[in-house]
Amino acid sequence: MSAWVLPDHIADVLPSEARHIEEIRRDLLDMARCYGYELVMPPMLEHLESLLSGTGEALDLQTFKLVDQLSGRTMGLRADSTPQAARIDAHLLNRQGVTRLCYCGPVLHTRPAVPHATREPLQFGAEIYGHSGLEADLEILTLALDALKTAQVGALTVDMADARIVAALLAPSGLDAAQQVMVHAALAAKDSSELALLVKSCPTAIAQGLLALVDLYGGAQVLEHARKVLPPLPAIHEALDHLKWLASHLEGVRVSFDLADLRGYAYYTGVRFSVYAAGASDALARGGRYDEVGSVFGRKRPAVGFSLDVKVLVGAAAVRPLRAAIRAPWGEAAALRTAIAQLRQQGETVVCVLPGHESEVDEFQCDRELVQAAGQWVVTAI
Repeated sequence: MSAWVLPDHIADVLPSEARHIEEIRRDLLDMARCYGYELVMPPMLEHLESLLSGTGEALDLQTFKLVDQLSGRTMGLRADSTPQAARIDAHLLNRQGVTRLCYCGPVLHTRPAVPHATREPLQFGAEIYGHSGLEADLEILTLALDALKTAQVGALTVDMADARIVAALLAPSGLDAAQQVMVHAALAAKDSSELALLVKSCPTAIAQGLLALVDLYGGAQVLEHARKVLPPLPAIHEALDHLKWLASHLEGVRVSFDLADLRGYAYYTGVRFSVYAAGASDALARGGRYDEVGSVFGRKRPAVGFSLDVKVLVGAAAVRPLRAAIRAPWGEAAALRTAIAQLRQQGETVVCVLPGHESEVDEFQCDRELVQAAGQWVVTAI
């Protein structure tokens, strides 16, 4: 095998795409800062038990493992930054009130999350800790939408669910852990036949409720229909109320519901959402409430957040024009070098044409050039 061949689903990012990714990354972090979110930079590598605490099997299967040569302990390369942010909130910051954190960095997956996806996403995310009310859920959802809008993607659709609905139905079902995993899979696949076989031993009302979930997707009418066909359990009615309240506060986006949606990591405990854009084949952002994620670190704090892959986002975002640059001759003259330095200090991109390369075209679109006129270096249009 050639030395330059990269592993499957791992790729170099070349100049045009790298520029687009970096511009969007900066815009996302600026948007989060406008909301009051503080930037943190967790490490790529941690002890495995810290990375996977309370996150479920899905994240375990996505995590690369290795042995630390210094301690002999098993370590992992992060596949998701959410547990790391929870650890930072619980142990390093240890604040009593609300904490808002954001991050943007690479994560590694043992397998692509969807066909043709990269195994090295560039994950941007935001988390808010310390507030259990719907106000925090709405803030995170609004930030996610504003983040996608600043990337200039198409018309947005928010699809919502709530982890408490399935949990409330499974609690009195009598199914063991393995059977519940199979129910989750059947619900995700909307496989009514398989689900019917799995729940046939459950109490009648619970079995009927689980089977009804398969068809509970669509517009606002889904919530009212769910109240009629699902058992009158307090947790279910509370979840439906919360979904209705959140949807009523969203403007300028289409809202839908899928009450059987269980995609994503197992740490979600409440409202969860996915945001889709016109022309995108999968969700561009996912998030929700995960109040249990920090409990393993000794602080059970209310938490809600979202994340997205900037590389995927770039593929759905509008193409940005190249930043106009100034072409300048190469030279040792002090006046020329001073003129170039001043332009760069003003934020201009100045590309010096090296001797013998005057006709080459590169990544930067030069619409002006630095020329000498009447003994002065001036910028003129090309």
